[in-house]
Formats: sequence, C-alpha cells, structure tokens
Amino acid sequence: MVKVLGMGNALVDIMIRIEDESIINEFDLLKGGMKLVDAGFITKLMDSCSHLPLERAPGGSAANTINGLANLGVETGFIGKVADDGFGKFMHDDMLINRINPTLLKGVAPTGIAVALVTPDSERTFAVNLGCAIELSPEDIVPEMFQGYDYFHIEGYLVQNHDLLRKSVILAKQSGAKISLDLASFDVVQENLEFLKEIITGYIDIVFANEDEARAFTGLEPEFALHEIAKNSEVSIVKIGKKGSLIKHMGEAHTIGVIEANSIDTTGAGDLYAAGFLYGLSKKLAMKQCGEIGALMAGRVIEVLGAKMNIPVWKEINDRVSAIESGA
Repeated sequence: MVKVLGMGNALVDIMIRIEDESIINEFDLLKGGMKLVDAGFITKLMDSCSHLPLERAPGGSAANTINGLANLGVETGFIGKVADDGFGKFMHDDMLINRINPTLLKGVAPTGIAVALVTPDSERTFAVNLGCAIELSPEDIVPEMFQGYDYFHIEGYLVQNHDLLRKSVILAKQSGAKISLDLASFDVVQENLEFLKEIITGYIDIVFANEDEARAFTGLEPEFALHEIAKNSEVSIVKIGKKGSLIKHMGEAHTIGVIEANSIDTTGAGDLYAAGFLYGLSKKLAMKQCGEIGALMAGRVIEVLGAKMNIPVWKEINDRVSAIESGA
C-alpha cells in the first residue's frame, strides 16, 4: 500500500465569518493573504471579533492535505511541532481519530494558531501566530521519519526555514520518496523566490500553485506559468479558482473543470485538491482522473466552514471517487 508523509506547521484553525472587510482593513491585513503576527496581535484580533461566531479545528496546510488523504483510505503520517498544551493535545488526538500517524514533537512556545477571517464572498484572510510550529528545526529531522513512505508532501509556508526544508527534501529523496510542494501563499513565494527555484529544480517532483502563486513564481499568467513550472517538475498543477485547474505531465497539458458547489468558505480548498490529486497518483490514475478527484475534494470542502468534513460528506466523496476510478 502506498504511504504519504506530510510535514508542515501544526496549527489550530479558528474560523470566523465576518460581515465585511472592515476588520481586515483595521488590522492592516491583505485580503486573501496570510500575515505572520505575534500573540498580542491574535488577542486583539479575537477581541475585535468576540461578537462573531467561530469554529475551531486542527489545521495547517499540509496537515489538511494529510487529513484528506487519510479519509480517502491512504496510510499517512505527519511531522510537526506542538506544545504540551490543550491545543497541542487537540491536534494529536484529532490525528489519531483520523488514522494519521503523528510525529508531533514538543515545542517551548504555545501551539500555533491561525485565525481565518471569512468574508461573504467566501475568501479567507489569515492572521497566523506560528507559536512553537516555527521551532521545528533541521536537528529534529532524521532519516527514520521517511522510511516506508512513497510520497512526501510539504506546505510552502515551511519555505521560510531554508535549512529545515533543504535537509527534509534531501532525506526524503534518499529514502526514495516522490516529493510534492504546495506553494501555499503568493507573499511567501515572493519573499523566497530564489530559494524556491533552487529547491524545485533540484528536488520537487510535483508542484501545486494557485494562479497568484504561479504568477509570483514565474511572472506569467496561469497557462504560461504552468509550462514554465513544468520545465523543472514531473507534474505541475495551477489552480485557477472557479475556472478549475491546469495540469501538465510528460509534455501533455490537461484542463480540469470544477464541480457545482455552494461555496461558503474557501479555507482548505487547495489543500484538499492536493489530497485528491495525490490520492489519484497513489492509485496510478490518469492525470485527468487525478485532477477530477482534486476538484471533487475542493468543491466539497468549500461548502463547509473550515477544512474538515463530516462522515456523511466523506461517504459521498468516497463513493464518487470510486466512480471516477472506474471511469463512470
């Protein structure tokens, strides 16, 4: 059985639906972006949103992808760092419930928190205090972590820790794993462009990007960015929102549509697309089928607040995935 290992910032997501963009502007956040902030910023932001309902869920980009794969029946593991606190226990227990093998190392600072402000157009804007997630270091990573895994999936937010990422991809390659990278955020891409190009050229087999990230990485619009990224990766994927996604593999490009969905929150859409796509790869499906499963997962997760779906939704997804696999 194919096994997939993920590594990323282990965060607890706090999703808050806001009525307009006034809070985003008040806190000098960039709509649709991600801003790293300190604990005091999070406290003030939460105070400003105290009159609004919120939901809490284990999160982090790579963790969301691994959770999606686990719910599709793939054997998975995850590497991250949490504190010995309530949020850290919440993260650990959720992974066990979802049949994920957690390698959650213990940090000094509190467990990281990501506040997602969700506007009426379903766009989400993140304020993130990484807490002890940022304490994950090259010294924490050892070859044994990668043994037995066929794929290693990394979130782009880790790109800011160059030494950690470099050591991880080297060890993953030595273990024989294929490596996938989700670029995660256009501002992170802009700030780490040269390093990203080095890593993708040398180690990455599968690259996921949305159109903003693809533009930040290549300076090109989605279709042209797809071909540029494909020059240095086995598989390149550019997600273009409501227009679907573009895939290139072995010189052949594919356009994948979206499924009909009632979008209320786009949190996790890219993460779950990656889960569906990697599931397809694990089953050696055609690129079109991989993309269709990714689109299905993305379409279903945007119908809920946050990146987690309940058992009835997962049953429907797995039934539909089986149909896609069989060509129905």
